[in-house]
Amino acid sequence: MLLRLITPAVLTCLLFSSTSLAQESFDVTIGVDSTKPSGELRPIWRFFGGDEPNYVYMKDGRKLTSRLGELRKDDVYFRTHNLLTSGDGTPALKWGSTNAYTEDEWGKPVYDWTIVDRIFDTQVKRGVKPYVQVGFMPEAMSTKPKPYQHEWRPGFRYEEIMTGWRYPPKSYEKWGELVYQWAKHCKERYGEDEVLRWYWQTWNEANICPDGYWGGTPEEFYKLHDYTVAAIRRAIPNARVGGPDTAGDGGDFTRKFLEHCLRGKNHATGKVGTPIDFVSFHAKGSPRYVDDHIQMGIADQLRTIDRGFGIVASFPELKQTPIVIGESDPEGCAACQGPQFSYRNGTMYSSYTAASFARKHDLADKHGVRLEGALTWAFEFEDQPYFAGFRQLASNGIPLAVFNVFRMMSQMESERLPATSSHQVALDKIMGSGVRDQPDVGVLASRNNDRVTVLVWHYHDDDLPGPVAKVKLEIRDLGLDWDTATAKHYRVDETHGNPFGEWKRMGSPGAPNEQQYKRLMESSELTPYSGDDNYEFVVNDAKFEFDLPRQGVSLIELTRGE
Repeated sequence: MLLRLITPAVLTCLLFSSTSLAQESFDVTIGVDSTKPSGELRPIWRFFGGDEPNYVYMKDGRKLTSRLGELRKDDVYFRTHNLLTSGDGTPALKWGSTNAYTEDEWGKPVYDWTIVDRIFDTQVKRGVKPYVQVGFMPEAMSTKPKPYQHEWRPGFRYEEIMTGWRYPPKSYEKWGELVYQWAKHCKERYGEDEVLRWYWQTWNEANICPDGYWGGTPEEFYKLHDYTVAAIRRAIPNARVGGPDTAGDGGDFTRKFLEHCLRGKNHATGKVGTPIDFVSFHAKGSPRYVDDHIQMGIADQLRTIDRGFGIVASFPELKQTPIVIGESDPEGCAACQGPQFSYRNGTMYSSYTAASFARKHDLADKHGVRLEGALTWAFEFEDQPYFAGFRQLASNGIPLAVFNVFRMMSQMESERLPATSSHQVALDKIMGSGVRDQPDVGVLASRNNDRVTVLVWHYHDDDLPGPVAKVKLEIRDLGLDWDTATAKHYRVDETHGNPFGEWKRMGSPGAPNEQQYKRLMESSELTPYSGDDNYEFVVNDAKFEFDLPRQGVSLIELTRGE
């Protein structure tokens, strides 16, 4: 019996121009068992962030914040650096400021929440909740304040950003009072119920010390963290606090930090231990430019996650403590530019995202830990050239292909279904060597009582043309009452949900006119894949056939009829 379709699904091959490889194909068989949910499919995708907080309230920042909030109202989180950094609020690459703390001529604190309120107001109003990174050090409080604001730009050495904002405070008591006054102000402004849903953590990547993000020793960071958490909990007794948001899994630094939180002497209270409601670390891939193309490094990112989960699991007290991968990306510098970052505008980034996020669920299952979130460190860069090559979710207000994969994931249900693909690369293999020979055509499936969703991706580490995957998807044992179900098929590929592809087809204009901008906005929507259909319902099974090009991602939605 043919399935009734709301939007017909294209089942013919997407033709790539000027490449004979597009005419090749290989068969892929995917099976989904609809009767036996394998556990919860947590919405780990709903965390985002960026270096530059002041972009949030600018014209395109407000638009993107609204779109983030629409993905999952009041359950999307945003983490940013520089919330306590001194300055007038003028943004720059890898810089931001709020001037929350200064001192008068007698050295007494002066608090000014004007700019930080503007950041949080913009987010909360649009259904996005702060993941509050408490940092960096105000100029008046830094033990080594000069020079303070850096002048880094793409192409400069990364070390140029390491200026006076990264040092320990002159007075931990003054630091603690600053954090207390800020947290107290947030509770008064937004209400206790609101701020209890936020995440609060100290600093960023303090394990890169003393020459990186933290200019002190590990022990000085533990002290800073103790004073920070004590101040937050004094203002908001049940606030959700955690850390340490290390670069990578953090290794011994993370182990010693967790040991300190569980059993060490608290520098601020003198008691044993520091509250820890979630554990956070970072994980990045390692792309490189080889033989005139980008080659992604998904294996490095997954191995880091594997080690990080292993560290947390080694502490019995933390086995079920929520974990947030506080930055989880294909590489480590959103504002950097160059050949090794050329994947970002189009479908390489979107297909990588689908393939990597699915494995994060698998790694959490492997270690028996509770993965709460994986934060994509990407936002937008205001008033930069179109498709400038930054790691971002939108360019000049136009959502990129990767954003449509987050739209897809936001439509998935809460129960994970067992699913297999004949061409999905095994977890151990992808962690060992990435996707360097056969492509990864994988699947992630979910359901609730009346709806099944299936995400299918076609990924390869090498940004090169490749054969089309001819997919046969079978959702088994639905029940006879699904025989009038409706189906939708959404797609991200070169010509669907990919404004960078549309921009190239219109000649890559440096300054699109109004009509061109409208076309780019239309092409940025999550698009139904329209064309010939060949779906059918046989006994209890729904069967789909479609072609999926390399770097393509499909979302199949099946909804039971009334």
